[in-house]
Amino acid sequence: NTMILSLLYKLTPEECRLIMIDPKMLELSVYDGIPHLLSPVVTDPKKAVIALKWVVGEMEERYRKMSKIGVRNIEGYNGRVKAALSKREMFSRTVQTGFDDETGEPVFETEEFEPETFPYVVVIVDEMADLMMVAGKEIEACIQRLAQMARASGIHLIMATQRPSVDVITGTIKANFPTRVSFQVTSKVDSRTILGEMGAEQLLGQGDMLYMAGGGKIIRVHGPFVSDEEVEDVVSHLKSFGAPEYVAGVVAEPDAEAGSDLDLVLGLGGNTDGEDALYDQAVQIVISDRKCSTSYIQRKLAIGYNKAARLVEQMEESGLVSAANHVGKREILVPEQG
Repeated sequence: NTMILSLLYKLTPEECRLIMIDPKMLELSVYDGIPHLLSPVVTDPKKAVIALKWVVGEMEERYRKMSKIGVRNIEGYNGRVKAALSKREMFSRTVQTGFDDETGEPVFETEEFEPETFPYVVVIVDEMADLMMVAGKEIEACIQRLAQMARASGIHLIMATQRPSVDVITGTIKANFPTRVSFQVTSKVDSRTILGEMGAEQLLGQGDMLYMAGGGKIIRVHGPFVSDEEVEDVVSHLKSFGAPEYVAGVVAEPDAEAGSDLDLVLGLGGNTDGEDALYDQAVQIVISDRKCSTSYIQRKLAIGYNKAARLVEQMEESGLVSAANHVGKREILVPEQG
């Protein structure tokens, strides 16, 4: 809350936009309706995956625009845009308008457009554990891509969890988040998961925390307390300036082509070959372990619940396993090998 209020106090909606993901539906829903939001507070874990994929797409688009005018980060881009606007200059871009009738080669035209500055985008996720349970692989791929590349394009991630175990804070996620904060935890193991060393288990609570900057140096600091009343006052003050301008695409399902392109960028397959390989792996597991349930496949292959359920249904259709009985158990119809 303190971080969010600091951003709201400092930056206008033109300078900073927020995407809030709150699977618990309690912490962040109080901010619903403030002008800084790009979409309503996301509480559905499936929509959260779509929102994170939208952010990855936005990052790619920003990099394309920045490379066209030869700048390396958002500050350089916004500086160039402000200079152009003050001189009333226009930016130009090359677009394909059709094909040449004789040669069949594409025809390009240069068109001018008025440039716009990029706002910073801050993605705030309140409970990572819930998301990792529903779609671990997709969430991890999005987070990895954003944490590695998004900073220069003005996109930042703040992620929180109350369960600092290695299945939530995986090695990949940890490697890509150099700046970390730990409040009081119950054990040395949890402290080591977050910070890489012990110490957080000895904190006093009530805002007492360890802050680890990029270089790995740990500082003990005390976070200020923000009361619910203060949050509500700030939110109602911001709401009085007008309704937020939501971007519809943030939580809307992308079309099949754009979705599969993004999946390829994230290394999530996005093609049937990947699906087939996954199905073959699932069949192998079921035949060798003589066990078949959605949660078991999900655990073994580290995939989302929906994908695992699809694989089990596929096996049922192929006659490898029986339909679930009254207690949800399935019989393996393939004879044992060996």
